[in-house]
Amino acid sequence: MKKNKQVLKKSKLLQKAAICMAAAIAIGSLSGCGSSQGEENVKDAEAKRVTLTFGSHQSGLPSCGVVQELAKQYEEKTGVKVDFQISPDAQWRDLLKVKLDSGEAPDIFCVDADPLSLYARIRPDENVVDLSGEEFVGRMADYAKECVTYDGKVYGIRFAEPKLNFYNYNKKIFAELNLKPPTTYEEFKEVCQTIKDAGITPIFEATQSAWHQAVPLCVTGGYYERLEPGLYDALNNNEKDIKDVDMMVTVLEQMNEFAELGFYGEDYLSNTAESDKTEFGEGRVAMTIASQGFGSSIAENYPEMEGNVGIFLIPFGDSNVLGINASSAAYFINSKSEHVEEALEFFRFLAQPDNLQYRQDNNPEEMGLCWPEITPEYPAEINEYINSLDAETVLQVGVKYIDPQFMDIGKDIEAMYTGAMTPEQIMENISQRRAEQAKLQKDEAWE
Repeated sequence: MKKNKQVLKKSKLLQKAAICMAAAIAIGSLSGCGSSQGEENVKDAEAKRVTLTFGSHQSGLPSCGVVQELAKQYEEKTGVKVDFQISPDAQWRDLLKVKLDSGEAPDIFCVDADPLSLYARIRPDENVVDLSGEEFVGRMADYAKECVTYDGKVYGIRFAEPKLNFYNYNKKIFAELNLKPPTTYEEFKEVCQTIKDAGITPIFEATQSAWHQAVPLCVTGGYYERLEPGLYDALNNNEKDIKDVDMMVTVLEQMNEFAELGFYGEDYLSNTAESDKTEFGEGRVAMTIASQGFGSSIAENYPEMEGNVGIFLIPFGDSNVLGINASSAAYFINSKSEHVEEALEFFRFLAQPDNLQYRQDNNPEEMGLCWPEITPEYPAEINEYINSLDAETVLQVGVKYIDPQFMDIGKDIEAMYTGAMTPEQIMENISQRRAEQAKLQKDEAWE
């Protein structure tokens, strides 16, 4: 009997041990499941912490911040953050080349793209993700696709319509001084002198931005072509040296005369393009070079400017031709990025019809997009004036090896303003740089 009690006691101990062991196994199993689930949560959290770097120059993104706002909306939707890294216009092209060569380029980068200089600038087949198969590519306007295409493949996405540059002017100042928009150089000079005599700086010039002072010389290219039909072809085939284009020398001489007459004000050598709205909006300057959307954009901070900004053609050289610049800032994805798929998703997000409309509605500088599905919103007065003009392609888009040296041209013009260079020397530099680029690209016309 005693032996049976011992067996029974031992049996109960074994049952307890078995229960404990089973519980331990169960707890371990549950703990294992919890650990697995925890790891998945960590992975999801890490995915949401992805940050895309977006490199651009200052004028590559709308100054109103609409792209950054869309990026915030994208982050709220996906958890993916976009870190914008903005560089001065004058430095960006060289900086991007260095970053591409070193393998340290941002995940996304912005470039002023046109068919003539796209390869030299970013070597898309080596550095950029091919977007040809993306649905949104088929919805971009053909001229926009042409600017971001190399060897039959589409590498970039862009949004703005072709660039048009005018002198935007303060209608109130002109009315008070009984002035009319000039159509010739002599009229332009008289208008500027009258404004200067009234104690107002006639023209806002942003020499520190480099590209700004190169605009009058290059957007007048269509006028050079009209004066000398076939000029662009002759320059592209190296049948004519660009330094022999007499009207370009004339335009440079007239620009320099404006500087000598004080029409750009006292501090123009230290001005940047980002200050034009402040100077114009506060009435310190009467005119500035900008797109046709400048008037609408400035009215947001200066309501009194609503309807008070007009436009006229840049009249250096007596030009009567509107320069059309089909190239524009475009975005590209770095093929060496660790976050290509997230960048692609961001591009798809930007290209959604509702986000395209949001971009146009919230960016007064772009009243039209290179997406035919979005209806442009230009004021009737602007449309009427633009439609009354003859138009031709600007020099930097129609002639090879001009756009890659655009900033250099601006720096040469700055040197002219300080007396360190002559117009003829600037043209000689432009010619030499074209020859260097042509040889680098192994252009047969220069061999």
